[in-house]
Amino acid sequence: MPFISAKTNQAISAGQEETLRKELGKAISLLPGKSETWLMISLEGDLHMAFQGTCDPCAMLQVTVYGKANPAAYEKLTEKLTNVVSEVLSVPPDRIYVAYGETENWGWNGSNF
Repeated sequence: MPFISAKTNQAISAGQEETLRKELGKAISLLPGKSETWLMISLEGDLHMAFQGTCDPCAMLQVTVYGKANPAAYEKLTEKLTNVVSEVLSVPPDRIYVAYGETENWGWNGSNF
């Protein structure tokens, strides 16, 4: 039950949104036991965002997962997510943050796991 939230100051066209959804869906499988089947995605573009004192292209991705994953898997996912956002939205890799959160409490369909 992963969730990926991507925020950027870049506009996201319908075509870019579709590409991001597909690529993020593939990428989540880099975390053992995670798949697109349970992945929820939120994409927000054209936001008022600044990084290092400028409004040059930047992005913030937050990945939340039910349970835990090992640091090596997170490293692989960070590399993939950075590459995808950089290629699709033309955000330089050094202007992309990826943050991870793990939780043991996750609700779905009116109950918790």
